[in-house]
Amino acid sequence: MDSETLLARISDYASRPNPYPLYAELREAGPVVWQAGGNCLIGGYHHIAALLHDPRMSADPRTRGEETQKPPFLRLDDPEHHRLRTLAMRPFGPPHTPGRVDSMRGEIDRITKELLEPFETGGQIDIVDDFAYPLPVTVICRLLGVPREDEPLFRGWSDALVAAADLKPDQDSTDTRKAGDQARIEMGGYLVNLAEQRRGQPSGDLLSALVNEPDPALRLTREELAETAVLLLIAGHETTVNLITNGVLTLLRQPEQQDLLRREPELLPRAVEELLRYEPPVHMRERIPHSDIDVAGTRIPAGTSVILVLGAGNRDPRRFQDPDRFDPTRTDTQHLGFGSGIHFCYGAPLARLEAYTALGALLPRLAEARLVQDPPPYRQNAMLRGPRHLPVQL
Repeated sequence: MDSETLLARISDYASRPNPYPLYAELREAGPVVWQAGGNCLIGGYHHIAALLHDPRMSADPRTRGEETQKPPFLRLDDPEHHRLRTLAMRPFGPPHTPGRVDSMRGEIDRITKELLEPFETGGQIDIVDDFAYPLPVTVICRLLGVPREDEPLFRGWSDALVAAADLKPDQDSTDTRKAGDQARIEMGGYLVNLAEQRRGQPSGDLLSALVNEPDPALRLTREELAETAVLLLIAGHETTVNLITNGVLTLLRQPEQQDLLRREPELLPRAVEELLRYEPPVHMRERIPHSDIDVAGTRIPAGTSVILVLGAGNRDPRRFQDPDRFDPTRTDTQHLGFGSGIHFCYGAPLARLEAYTALGALLPRLAEARLVQDPPPYRQNAMLRGPRHLPVQL
């Protein structure tokens, strides 16, 4: 089929259960595959990795020349990105030392056990609604200091923000963008008001740490505090929901790998890395070159929307042996599941810990479980890909 329609076909909801044949077509079509809308796709591992580290590539959508409001620091470039990322990371503790994430191990274990208690009675459960969603949401809300009774507020806001963040050829959906903007405003307002209640009264949570920063030169403005708090909450759970759910789905489809992990639980950390390669929670990232660049002999003009298909790079046979096979014993798992370069996911340690804890606790219960529906219903978003529901009979 016409390679110029690849993004449209990848974005088509019918492709959500299995986009990998389209990713293979993308890699086969060439290092750079131009689309009908003027943007281009790149699906080879080595080219994606190089561009994620290329300082000429911008994450800021304003690089295209569009008049838009300042994006969250996830979509900013250095030095502004570095400043805001550093400030957001400070409450987690010094780099390379035990910090808040390590201190949450016991709490994550307790939350996991609480969520699994209803599973003991058997019957049908939804892995997403009953486990994979509430676990990371509860963890990030407790890290931020959100009252437990307010946690349900974030489901609707998160869904609207994720829908607005999708990369699709028809991205001019005004209603979707407006809903996303409104959700960002409401969530940001809620979190800033919560933080302000703790100004001068530190309470040990992340919001309290951000609003009580002792160095005046490092304090966030109200707008920056809102954007940073929203990003921490969304990034702190959305991708982890997909990672856990995709992991359960993969293991239920491959009982022999389940058996292996039950026999050798020490392989679980390696299995999580393999899941991040095999079924990553994030499948695409957009970058825009500041200046003309050359990729494998193809000139990409400045301002072009370049979509790096991480999900295709993770299964590139030029990088990984037998890439379409899920292998928990694989030692070469230098995946793109958390991106790479300056925008590498700073929530990676928390996501890994949650996935490791969740899958380890679920493994004994999956031995006699079966999928009620395969493929399950997926979320609309092609970029943040994962099942919307995963009904399982225990």
